Amino acid sequence: MISFHNKTFLLTGAAGGIAKATAKLIVQHGANVALSDVNEAALHTLKKELQTLAPAARISVHVTDIADANACFATAKAVAEQFGGIDHLVHSAGIYPEKLVADMPNEDWLNLMRINLDGTFYICKAVIPYLTEGSSIVTLSSVAAQRGSFSHAHYSASKGAVISFSRSLALELAPKTRVNALSPGIIATPMTKDLLAQKGQSLLDNTPLRRLGTAEEIAGSIAFLCSSLASFITGETLQVNGGLYIN
Repeated sequence: MISFHNKTFLLTGAAGGIAKATAKLIVQHGANVALSDVNEAALHTLKKELQTLAPAARISVHVTDIADANACFATAKAVAEQFGGIDHLVHSAGIYPEKLVADMPNEDWLNLMRINLDGTFYICKAVIPYLTEGSSIVTLSSVAAQRGSFSHAHYSASKGAVISFSRSLALELAPKTRVNALSPGIIATPMTKDLLAQKGQSLLDNTPLRRLGTAEEIAGSIAFLCSSLASFITGETLQVNGGLYIN
């Protein structure tokens, strides 16, 4: 029921667990995939994996510092020139450092906002001229945006702002482009490794489904939001958290 034949995806943070799983899923459904991250070696490794899964797929690699506006604009332009436009942006680039507010240097706050929030603005703005009719944007927020997160106040604040930004952008880009946020719960990826080591059992105890989510489950939700199955959904935040937060 889901086909991305001849559709081009730009994935940011592509070396991360969720974006990597998303790339593997959509490439098997016919998508062209533009992989963006600061980790060039990881991008080329992923490209090889995707070519094994879908030998006929068109895949490109773009080393991009998401906190650099010029880099975002250059990447968007390069993708559009190579593939003839951008059908879907999946923006998952971000960082998840740990620090109490009382101990947080101002620069730590500003650095996270440059990546998690400014980067969201830069890449979304950059793709607008190249979005096709019926296109979509999916931004990655977090359950921390709704629940807060001990020792991650800057991260939680940035992800709450991503939701508000996505809602506003949905109003601006309709009806040509749909914009939705996806808010994962606790997902077993390298980003949450330290958190799970510290609080894994308590998080499981507070999750009705009594398990962690997987990157593949989030990838499936992203694919749904980009597909025609979600053609009447925009300005929403999809919660995928096993019941950890129920809106």
